[in-house]
Amino acid sequence: MSTSNSSSNSSGNAVNDRILALVAPIVSDLKLDLYDLEFNGGILKITIDTPPGSAGGVTLDQLALVTRLVGRDFDHHDPIPGHYTLEVSSPGLERTLRTPAHFQREMGKTVNIRLRANVDGTRRLQGVLIAADDSTATIRLDDAALTERVIPIDTIDRAKTVFQWEKGEKLTPSTGTPKSKAKASTGPTKRVPKNSPKRTNTKSSVAAGGVKPPPGPSDELDLPIEEESA
Repeated sequence: MSTSNSSSNSSGNAVNDRILALVAPIVSDLKLDLYDLEFNGGILKITIDTPPGSAGGVTLDQLALVTRLVGRDFDHHDPIPGHYTLEVSSPGLERTLRTPAHFQREMGKTVNIRLRANVDGTRRLQGVLIAADDSTATIRLDDAALTERVIPIDTIDRAKTVFQWEKGEKLTPSTGTPKSKAKASTGPTKRVPKNSPKRTNTKSSVAAGGVKPPPGPSDELDLPIEEESA
């Protein structure tokens, strides 16, 4: 799990600490992992996942429940000054990797990496993530020689896993998920309790079977309630 804030001053860190202190126990009590937490530009993004090795993924009901419980505690404790937007989601088919813990969790998967600056004439690398520690990630490139590169994590601009489609899989018309992976309908739209005047709940999304599909009008669970005036 990682946290970040657009402000690096002590005030921003204090807000991060208050947010984490409220969110982490809620997610843990539901036997879920807090994959990522990011507060930036007035938007709080909470990403939750099932523990490593779990057979299934995060469900729509779990996303709705986390949204409701976090909203309730935030209304009571008011950890964020001013207006903000709350987003709760699952990591998705192609997961963003921002922290050492993210890289360590996804070893063995194909990853796409963009560096902050050119190294040996290139900024983009793709290959299998074969090792990771607190400061570096090692990938086996897709080149003919299967070159292994050790990359300092602090030199990475963006990184994500690359979903590998199995032979013969096709997108379903309604969800965009592989037919072999779609296990259940997303069901009707669910809503959280009435917002506080300073909070806007936005979409919480997960695909059937616990993976997030490519964006589409029918792929997301809407949890919006119009923001009330203060």
